[in-house]
Amino acid sequence: MDYKDLANKIFPEAKDIAYYEEKYPERNLKEGAIVTRFAPSPTGFVHIGGLYQSLIARKLASQTEGVFLLRIEDTDQKREVENGITDIVQSLDNFGIEPDEGMISETEGKGIYGPYRQSMRKEIYQSYAKYLIEQGKAYPCFCTPEELDEMRTKQENAKIRPGYYGVWAKCRNITVEEAIHKIENGEKYIVRFKSPGREDRKIKHHDMIKGNVDFPENDQDIVIIKADGLPTYHFAHAVDDHLMRTTHVIRGDEWLSSVPLHLQLFHELGFKAPKYAHIAPIMKNDNGNKRKLSKRKDPEAAVSYYDEMGIPKEAVNEYLLNIANSNFENWRRANKDKSIDEFELQLNKMSVSGALFDMVKLLDVGKTVISKFTAEEVYENALKWAKGYDKELEEILQDKEYALKIFGIERGNKKPRKDIAKWSDVKENIEYMYDDKFLTKEQEYPYQVINEKEDIDKILDLYMKNYYDENDDKQQWFDKIKELAGSLGYAKEVKEYKANPDNYKAHVGDVSTVLRVALTGRTNTPDMYEIMQVLGKESIEKRFELAKKK
Repeated sequence: MDYKDLANKIFPEAKDIAYYEEKYPERNLKEGAIVTRFAPSPTGFVHIGGLYQSLIARKLASQTEGVFLLRIEDTDQKREVENGITDIVQSLDNFGIEPDEGMISETEGKGIYGPYRQSMRKEIYQSYAKYLIEQGKAYPCFCTPEELDEMRTKQENAKIRPGYYGVWAKCRNITVEEAIHKIENGEKYIVRFKSPGREDRKIKHHDMIKGNVDFPENDQDIVIIKADGLPTYHFAHAVDDHLMRTTHVIRGDEWLSSVPLHLQLFHELGFKAPKYAHIAPIMKNDNGNKRKLSKRKDPEAAVSYYDEMGIPKEAVNEYLLNIANSNFENWRRANKDKSIDEFELQLNKMSVSGALFDMVKLLDVGKTVISKFTAEEVYENALKWAKGYDKELEEILQDKEYALKIFGIERGNKKPRKDIAKWSDVKENIEYMYDDKFLTKEQEYPYQVINEKEDIDKILDLYMKNYYDENDDKQQWFDKIKELAGSLGYAKEVKEYKANPDNYKAHVGDVSTVLRVALTGRTNTPDMYEIMQVLGKESIEKRFELAKKK
C-alpha cells in the first residue's frame, strides 16, 4: 500500500487537481495588473479596519486595471452570525467600494472564479488535501481532544513551545497500513499538513509595507481539514488565493506571524505565492496612550457608526486615504477638485506602525466634502439619511423648493459655507430658517455689544421702516446697514471705531449682529443677506416683533 491508497481511502470522490487548474486558469490581464481580495468572516459587524483594507485593495486593483474580489471565509461556522454576508456586502456598497467579483448576497456571487464562499468550495479543498496526502505531505491524525490537551499540559509544565511538531507529532509517522486500518475501524480523524520546516532555520521575506523581515521556519503540523470535512483558514486561503489568481494579499498585521506557514503551504502545494502587504492597525489616543480601535469600547470601530452619524462616505474614504499615504494631503492641496480615484496609492508609503484615528480631522474633511456638494446633492443626502434616522428632519425637508433655497445659501462660490460636517448636523443648522420652528421655540437671543432693549428696538424698527428693500443687491443692502448705523450714532466702518472708540457706542458690525441675532437667535450663521432673501419680508417682520417682545 502507498500514499495514493491512503488518499483514496480518505477522499474517494475528490477530483484530480488538474481539473481545478484547468477550470480556473491564469487571468488574462495586462502586465502589472494587480488582483486583490477582501476576505472577511461573517462573524459580526464590519470593522473600520476591514473597510480600510478593502479600500486599499480596491484602489490598487483599480489603478492597475486589475481585479478586486470579495471572498467570504466562513469555514468557522460556529461563530457565523445571521445575515453576516449581507451586512458585509451592504457595508462595502454604502462606502462605494464595489468588488469586480465575489459574493453579492448570502448565496449568490458574480464572476467565473467562484464560488466565492468557502463553505461552498469543500470539494475543491478536499482535492488539494488529497494531492498533499498522495505526495506524503499530509496525513490523517487520530489524536483525541483529550490527548491533545494532555500534550499541551506537558509542554506548558516543561516550559517548551506548545504545538503539534517534531516528537510531539504523534501521528506523523504512522504507516499507511496502520492509518487505513484505523479509518476502517471507524476511528475519528482530521488531516494535518506535514511541515518540512525546522524552527532553527530562518526565512527571509519582503513585505510590501513592513519591508524585509525574517522569521523562524514553520515546523508545526497544522490541521488543514477538520473533522467536519471543511478546511482551516490557513489551508483554504492558500488554495483560494492560488485558484482565484490573487497577486497581492492586503491584510492586517496580526497575520504577519503566519507568513512562514503560508509561504510553506504555497511552496508544498506547488503554487506561486502572492505578495503580502500587512497593514498596521488603526489606533486611538486613549488618555495619552495609543491602542487599537476596539469593537467593544469604541462605537467608531463599526462602519455602521458612520452611517448612523451621517458622515458622508466620500469623507470617510478621503480620510482613510489620508491615513494610508503620507503624501495624500499634499496631493489634495494641489488637486482640490479632483476625485480620489485619480490619486495613486503606494504601499511603500504606508505607515509601518498604526496611524491614529482623529475624529476631529474626519469631521473637518466632512465639512470640506459637503461644502463642494450642490444644494440638490445636500438635499438628497440629508433626506436619505433623515428617512433612516431623524423623522423630524424628514418632515422639515418635505418642502423641497424651500429647502433647496436654504442649502443654496453660500454654496457654489469661491469660499462655500462649511457649517455641515455630517448629515446629523443638518437639522441644527437649518431649523431656525423655518418659522413654525423658530417662532414657537423658547428662543434665546445672545446679543453681544449692543444689548439694551431700547437700542435693539430702535435698530430693528428703523431698519424695517427706512432701509429694508428686498430688491436690493448685496452691496446696496450692506451700504444701507452702514447708513442705519451712522444715523443711530454707531461707527459706519469698523476701522473708524478702532481709531476713535470714545466717539461711538459701537460699530456697524455690532449693528449687523443685532439684526442677525433677532433674525436667527444665533451669532454665527451663513451670509445674512442670503438668509434675508430666503426668509422674505413677512418672516423678517414676524421675527423682529418676536425679538422685541423677548
